[in-house]
Amino acid sequence: MSTSDHAHASFAVSVPDAELEPEPLDPEQIVSGDPVVTGKVLWESADGTQVRGIWQITPGVVTDTEADELFVVLSGRATVEVEGGETLEVGPGSAAVLRAGDRTLWTVHETLRKAYHINL
Repeated sequence: MSTSDHAHASFAVSVPDAELEPEPLDPEQIVSGDPVVTGKVLWESADGTQVRGIWQITPGVVTDTEADELFVVLSGRATVEVEGGETLEVGPGSAAVLRAGDRTLWTVHETLRKAYHINL
């Protein structure tokens, strides 16, 4: 079933087993290490304002500017420092909410895989 088919049907996906596609990082985001990002969009609203999917990053340290996002970590561990805000320790079973525009520093300790919903 293609991503577009999911917009019209209920579905289930094995997140740990899902095959992900490369999502190259901007080299300017990499602070240290050699992190590799992969992901898969499972569903996107017709107007492109909402996206649901799976995302994975291998160990390293990266910066990011966040979208309005809810995610649940399935595996791995990371420390997410929000500039001017909290430091989030996330691991298997953690649910986290990021605000649009948050500037973050991700220190990925163990390859992290999450399922997410983003509002753009």
